[in-house]
Amino acid sequence: MGSSALVRRTEQWFVRQGAPTMIEGYGFRSHVLPRMMPALAFVAVGSLAWLVLQQSSGLSRWVLLGLVVAVVAAAWVLLSVFGRRMPVFSPRTTALVLVAYAAMPVITPTVQYLIDSKVTAPASGEQPASVWGALVLFVLFFGLAFMATTLATTYGLGALLRAAVRHVIADLRNSLHLLGRALPPMLFVTLFLFFTGELWQAMNQLRWPRVSLVVLLFASITVLAAAARLREEIGRVEQDLRPEVLERACAGTPLAGVDVPEALTAGRLNGRQLRNLLVMLATRQLVQAAVVGLGLFAFFVVLGLIVVTPAIAEQWIGAPAQMSLVPGVPSAMLRNATLFAAFGSMYFSVISMSDAEHRHRFFAPVLEKVERTLEVRAVYLHVRSRVPA
Repeated sequence: MGSSALVRRTEQWFVRQGAPTMIEGYGFRSHVLPRMMPALAFVAVGSLAWLVLQQSSGLSRWVLLGLVVAVVAAAWVLLSVFGRRMPVFSPRTTALVLVAYAAMPVITPTVQYLIDSKVTAPASGEQPASVWGALVLFVLFFGLAFMATTLATTYGLGALLRAAVRHVIADLRNSLHLLGRALPPMLFVTLFLFFTGELWQAMNQLRWPRVSLVVLLFASITVLAAAARLREEIGRVEQDLRPEVLERACAGTPLAGVDVPEALTAGRLNGRQLRNLLVMLATRQLVQAAVVGLGLFAFFVVLGLIVVTPAIAEQWIGAPAQMSLVPGVPSAMLRNATLFAAFGSMYFSVISMSDAEHRHRFFAPVLEKVERTLEVRAVYLHVRSRVPA
């Protein structure tokens, strides 16, 4: 007979793994909104405090700001503990939370106006031309914050980022091995392009926002490649549900020691669950790509400092080179290094998913987490089906 406590602990394990959508019956009111509460409280209370208190002056402003930070931090901790218990909100509680948050774009400018007879727009710190303009800015600010929080909570982005950071910190030796294996072929592809005069001319005129868009484009290609590979791998994983495989996957989880039947089938994944697995896979791939990118960026900066003097850069560009905030370093050099780092990272990520040797060394460990999540889910569905209603 299954245990409801065991099912609940397994669902909490899915949340910690960054795969909350694997929970059966996963929904906005039952699972997402309760775990959004700390972030929503932080945005609402923190924004109200900052936008109101920045219009004050003197010591009292900093004292009050410190108190607000302490209160917000305490509320975050308490609400996080509350969210980890995975409570289910009633329709009335859900409506109250949403109405309270929806009122913040009106409450915040109203409090500002009552204190100082003026309204300061979020982010910009400037006073809008009209009250309606201020209201639109506040609605956009709180609306975008709500959407970002909803997406991050729905797909467990916070847990995935924390796991990725822990992976990089705890596995520095593997990161050095990763750089040692990845940098030589990347440099073979990109090294001579670094000394192209036309590219230096373009980078001298290109501003950092546009360079950021290029980096984002390469990252998008990495995600698309991961999505294509994921669809192939999921079919293979779901077909391998032997009891010994499932028992090995459940080791170290709340389902460790559960009797696994011989004929166990995995439930069909819906669109949200597939997207969650894609986010999980893409996050790990992007972290690996970032490690390679940082190595490439450092190499090209050092190479540029050794080979490309300001006079050579001016000759290639055909005009005085724009200098960066670092004395003696042209901005074009940093932008070139960023461009090649982004391209090399994307190239490595794609190769790591297709080339047999790279796949074994770099992509297989990333895929193991996705495989384990699906295998644990199969056992979780079996245990849940045996829990009495």
